[in-house]
Amino acid sequence: MGRGKVEMRRIENKISRQVTFAKRRNGLLKKAYELSLLCDAEVALIIFSGRGRLFEFSSSSCMYRTLERYRTCNSNSQEATPPLENEINYQEYLKLKTRVEFLQSSQRNILGEDLGPLSMKELDQIENQIDASLKHIRSKKNQVLLDQLFELKSKEQELQDENNDLRKKLQDTTSCCGDNAVHMSWQDGGQCSSRVLHPEHDTSMQIGYPQAYMDQLNKQRSRGF
Repeated sequence: MGRGKVEMRRIENKISRQVTFAKRRNGLLKKAYELSLLCDAEVALIIFSGRGRLFEFSSSSCMYRTLERYRTCNSNSQEATPPLENEINYQEYLKLKTRVEFLQSSQRNILGEDLGPLSMKELDQIENQIDASLKHIRSKKNQVLLDQLFELKSKEQELQDENNDLRKKLQDTTSCCGDNAVHMSWQDGGQCSSRVLHPEHDTSMQIGYPQAYMDQLNKQRSRGF
């Protein structure tokens, strides 16, 4: 049973429109590839989806070269040429636009998107690029970890040195307090000895007076003098 004729108008259903776009886009890219391969033609295909996503195919190694060829042919076919300044600006615009499109396409390929039109060689190149990027990222990650480990080790050593200094100060303070306590005890003992060795109020310990004088003095005290 043959396929029915499809009416050429915008598909209103969003899901059906997206499915049809994906199928026909892949078919168009395949046809462009087959045309370039079978007929040795230089083919460049650029597709923008309704969401603004770019899909492209180029039979040459660089889409920019094909676009430059198209621009040259198109410029030669025009009767009037734009001013030189506008022409230079337009060329710069085309270069930048092509460069941006190429970078966007490469980014999508690295993310694993739009790989259908790519050849085996191009897939190998993308794989090697991703492997090199992963090695660089791992190397940078290991370097960051080593720097953090070195910083932590330095902080640990600083804390240990500070702890040792505090412990030494504490020991010196404790030793100084012990020496002061012994010195104060010795001073207290010396004062007591001084009081014992200077009996100013004890007449029985006085030396150098005759015994008769001492007896007379005691009598006078007993009489009330």
